[in-house]
Order: sequence, then C-alpha cells, then structure tokens
Amino acid sequence: MGQRGSQATSSRGRLIIVSNRLPVSVERRENGLSFQPSVGGLATSLNALRDETEMLWLGWPGITPNSAEEAAEIGRRLEQDYGCLPLFLDEALFEPYYTGFSNGCLWPLFHYFMQYAHYDWDEWRAYEQVNLHFAERLSELLTPDDRVWIHDYHLMLLPALVRQAVPHSTIGFFLHIPFPSYELFRTLPWREELLEGLLGADLIGFHSFSYARHFNSSLLRILGLESEFGRVLVGERPVKVDTFPLGVDVDRLGSAHQLPQVQVGLDELEAQRGGRKIVLSVDRLDFTKGIVERLRAFSRFLDDHPDWRGRVSLVSICVPSRESVPEYQSLKRQVDELIGRINGRFSQPGWTPIWYLYRQLPFEGLVPFYLLADVALVTPLRDGMNLVAKEYLAARPDGTGVLVLSETAGSAEELGEALIVNPHDQPEIVEKLLQALTMPEDEQLRRNKPMRARLERYTTARWADDFLMQLSAARQARPTYRTRSLTGDRRQRVIDAYRQSGRRLLMLDYDGTLVGFRSRADSAEPDEELLQLLKQLAGDPKNKVVVISGRDHGTLDRWLGATGIDLVAEHGARVRQADGNWRLTEDGTHSRWQDEIRPVMEVYVDRTPGAYLEDKGSSLVWHYRQAEPELGSLRAKELIETLEAYLMNTPLHVMQGNKVIEVKQSNVNKGRAAQRWLSGDGQHDFTLAIGDDVTDEDLFEAMPDDGITVKVGRAPQSAARYHLVEASQVRELLRALLAAE
Repeated sequence: MGQRGSQATSSRGRLIIVSNRLPVSVERRENGLSFQPSVGGLATSLNALRDETEMLWLGWPGITPNSAEEAAEIGRRLEQDYGCLPLFLDEALFEPYYTGFSNGCLWPLFHYFMQYAHYDWDEWRAYEQVNLHFAERLSELLTPDDRVWIHDYHLMLLPALVRQAVPHSTIGFFLHIPFPSYELFRTLPWREELLEGLLGADLIGFHSFSYARHFNSSLLRILGLESEFGRVLVGERPVKVDTFPLGVDVDRLGSAHQLPQVQVGLDELEAQRGGRKIVLSVDRLDFTKGIVERLRAFSRFLDDHPDWRGRVSLVSICVPSRESVPEYQSLKRQVDELIGRINGRFSQPGWTPIWYLYRQLPFEGLVPFYLLADVALVTPLRDGMNLVAKEYLAARPDGTGVLVLSETAGSAEELGEALIVNPHDQPEIVEKLLQALTMPEDEQLRRNKPMRARLERYTTARWADDFLMQLSAARQARPTYRTRSLTGDRRQRVIDAYRQSGRRLLMLDYDGTLVGFRSRADSAEPDEELLQLLKQLAGDPKNKVVVISGRDHGTLDRWLGATGIDLVAEHGARVRQADGNWRLTEDGTHSRWQDEIRPVMEVYVDRTPGAYLEDKGSSLVWHYRQAEPELGSLRAKELIETLEAYLMNTPLHVMQGNKVIEVKQSNVNKGRAAQRWLSGDGQHDFTLAIGDDVTDEDLFEAMPDDGITVKVGRAPQSAARYHLVEASQVRELLRALLAAE
C-alpha cells in the first residue's frame, strides 16, 4: 500500500467527516442506552484516520432523544467514546428526507430505475431542511484550518450551504452511488439545485470515470459550465472533479482465513458441500442488485446444462433492507417465491440447488463463504462500486476462484480480467457461468493475479489518503490570473481616479460585459436600467462613452442610438459618433467574399441543430450557443479547420469567440478602431476599457500604459490589468463611478 499520511493526514486542523448516519448506532434497551459501532467498510477505513489526525464525525445517531437530558447523555457518550457529534432529527422530518427524497427519488433515479422514482415537493423541502440543519451545525464547529469531507447522496446540497456560511472552508464531497447520465438526471425538477449544491465543494469524488463524465455532462448542459482538465470554474473558484475507486482492507481479508471462528465455519460448510461446486452471491435486498435476474439465469443454466444438476449449488445471501418500503416487500416476496419454485423443480435427494440465507452475516461469518465458493456471481443491474467482488478476491489467499461480474458495477472498470457479463443477458450469464465452473486453475491464477495486485495497491486506506491529498491540493489551487480582481482597495482606487479626473474615456464591450449572454444573440436587448446608466454616464460633460462591440450596426443603432454615446460595430468595421451617422472605416470596405464563404458556413448550420448564421455586413458569424454543447464544440472545430483552408492567403481572418465563429477582415479589430478616440485631440486623464472576449484583447493592448483595463469572465489569461467575474459587477462599478461625482 505504501506509506500513509504525510500530505493527506498531517495538515493542521481537524478532519470533520459528515454523513447521514454516524458509524455508531444508538438504541434504547431495558438497561439503558446501547452504543454499537459499525464494523468494516467505510466506517473502519475512515476511523483509522484518527491515528494520524484529529477527527470528528457528524451525523444522525439513529435515535430521537426523549428529553434534553437524554440528548445531552447521547452527545457526551458519542463525543467522549467515539469522536462523534450527533445531529438529532425529528422523525417527522427524517422520514420524508431519508425514506422519501433520498431513497424514494435519488436512489432509484441514480441507479437507472426511473419507474420507482417519485418527485414529491414536500419530500424535497424536507431534504432541503435536513441539509440546512447539517450546515448550521457545521458552521458552529468550523475553524479556518478544518477540512470537511461530506459523504453521499443524502447531503448533496450541503457543500454549497457550508460554503455560503463559511466561505473559506475546505470542503470535499464523495458520491458512493452512480451519477446517472444527463438524460436521466435532467428529469429531476431540482437538478440545478443539486448541481449547485455539489459545486460548493473544492473536490468532488466519484468511484469511476463514467460517473464523473456524466456529472460533467450535466454541468455543461444544465448550468453551462465546462470542465477543463478535470476542473470547473465556479466564479473565480476552481472545483476539481476526479475519480477515487473505493478499495477493501486487503490485509484484514487476506489473513481472515487464519481466524479460528472462520476455520470452524469453513469446516461446517465444507461438510455440507458434499464435493459440489459452489456459486456465491451476496447482496443487500434491493432492486438494483439484479437478484431476480440472477436467479432466473441460474435456473436457465440448470435447464440448458442438466449434467450440472446435483453438481453445483448457488448460495444466495440476501441482507434485509428497507423492510417497511412496499417496493422492497414486493421484491422479497418475488425472491422467496422464485427460489421456492427453482428448488421445488430441480431439487434431488441430498441436493438443493439454492441455499438461501436472508440475514446479515458478521465478518467472521461471511469470510467462510468467500473461501468456500468456486465462483462469485456478482451481477447487479447498477451499482456504484460493489465491494463484494473485491472482497471475494482479497479473501482467497491461494489466488483461486472465478469472478463473474456485471459490466454495470463500478468495480468492473478496475476488474477487467473477471468474466464480464451484461446482467440482463441470460444466455451470456449461462455461458460465463459454465466457463467459470470449468475454468482450469492456472487460468484462474492468471486472471486473479493482476486484479489482486490492484486491490493491494489501492486499499480503503489508500483511497482515503488519496482523496484527502487531492482535497488539500484542490483547496490550494487558485486561478492563475495575470490580472487582479477589481475588488476592495483596487476598486476604490479606480473610483478615486475617476472622481479626480477632468477628461475621461470609457470604452465598453456589450455582450458579456454590459449584459449577460443569452441563448440567442437577438434576445440580449438592453434593459431600462442599462439605458439609463449609459445616458447618465454620457450626460457628464467630462465623459466620452463608447460601446465597442461585435454586433451589427443596425442592432446597436436600434438598441443604443438614443443614449448619447459613440458606437463601434462589427469589431471596428463601422463607427458612429453620438451626433453623426454610421460610416465604414478604411479597414471595413465592402467586398464580395461573403458570397463565397456563406454557403460553407450554412452547411454547418444545417448539420448543427440550434446553430444559425448572422450577416453583419462586414463579417459573417456562426452562432452555436443553442446547439447541443458537445456537438456544437465538435462542429466549431470542424468549421474552423474548413474555413482556415478556404481563407489561406486571403485578407480574411477566422476568430472564435464565446460560442461564435466569426469571419472578418484580418485588419479589422477593436484596437485599431479605438485609436480614433485614443489619438484624438486632447489627452484623457482617465481611460477605462472593459470587455469579456478574445476580441477585446486588441482593445486592451491599444490602451495607454496608465489606462485601466478590465477582463470580465472566467478566462484567466488576459492583457487586462484587472478582472471581474460577471456583467452584474460591471454595472455595479459603473454605478459607483456615477455616484463618485
């Protein structure tokens, strides 16, 4: 496994683990309160971190106190003996939050069982309320050096709530179930809220790359946030999205065969085996586990291969789960009846096809079955990871045994040497089961060796260390802005310089700067607030205000012509003084090139639903903001390559902006257009240029050395001196300048 700790667990401050349930269950008994710690799995792995860092665990203890005195007693015992902090929840709130929204909506939907998912607004409000209770408790606890690690689908709103309450917190989130494809996730009425909740974290972890890919796809399609190199920018804050496949405790499992109680259990099972082959399945009783499908496949195996009757038994261990929920009660009846029919049909004297155990087995009771089984049949219909597959391999010290594994389990991405099956494909399962039962020992060893090696390298402890190390790195990462945020003292210095100046030049981009982006370019019409703001700025005799935009001159004239400002359209091809008419610049002379290029660009309009072509007179623009994001990005790259081939050795230039591809004359740009004002009569003692796009970089570079240049948006590299995050902040700055007079 390698050395643990160093960067991951030796940081100053506490590690605060947050989960729906504490790793300790509290129960009332005749002789008082009983405290039962969880054994194995995630709880054991994370509790092991206590040896290397101060740790608290916050969660529900499984009980609602009857009095303040009982609550105090539970809290004292949990903190003193187990390092846990209870969050008490009223049962009337817990039921719709947990059974309702978490397990009646998110669980089935995220596992691709839409038919079981229900969307209930009262349950959603309970989910919001419980997440808020967790956030309030955390905000009371957190210090600047603490790290928070939030777990699973019950608390998907919590990262953002903590971020709002304690903005500089270090927050990690790990999802232990699958994240569904965009097509499923989009059906949630609360899809934006859940995504925004998760984005409060510095690091979001998933079991597999496919889940992270689905998450990024939903971010792009629902919130319009693009991921680059595993990071998403939320304002100025980077959020890392990565994969951390949960492992198992290989040392504990690999040495368990030496335990006396395990040996006794194995001897008893061997006596019952009677020399037959054993196929093992271990599941929590849940519709996601494919139990019914597996039983039917085993029945078909006995039908198709009658020579195996009497020679093989399936041991089906089902752990009780959510026994009060009607869907699970129905599943239990279905499993019971199906096993009864199969055993009734195929049983022979001295042989039962299926051994059925409906119970929770302790570690020492489960390991003998791992050691006994010749084949592990692990075929969930959908599973976040499925540790049974890993435990089976880790528990067999001689390296034998055959793993038949569903391709839809998260662990299949790591355990590719197993016999991989489609859990819905009965004939394939039958075929692979026969292959498993007849596999030579040397092939078993050859397949299991690399899988076992991976398990030894990436154990539960390594998983926790890896996540915490990445959390520390993600929190330390900052945007590599060459520009500085225009806030605080910097912003005040700009306002002071404006107030003290006597002749000012303000050059402002439009889209993305004065207004936010819209799905269609023609829907970004200025609101009354913006029109009044521009009129007031232009009405000051000390000010010259210029909107310098890529928009066509007709639109700018219609939208802004009455504000008293100067206008530059089509990136500098046309200009209009406030008291004059539009005219072409020398660089914007008409040509016939549009007639040749338009058909090429129209092909990409036809091939990209949602895209459209805009003719600005001096340029042609292909818009794809409304296109499906991945298709739009792909077509944009193809169009650029095509246009560059067409325009080679011409005075035309292809420019990529924010969801646009524009063709214009290469000697037309905002920097050249700005010279009309920058080099005019008299000298401005205050110059300000604000823009958001690559086209504004020419403007920034044309500004005088003492000019104030501001980049708007998330792009970190710019010639501008300062940056703001969004258009609303630009308006706030302009209002502050007006108020400074």
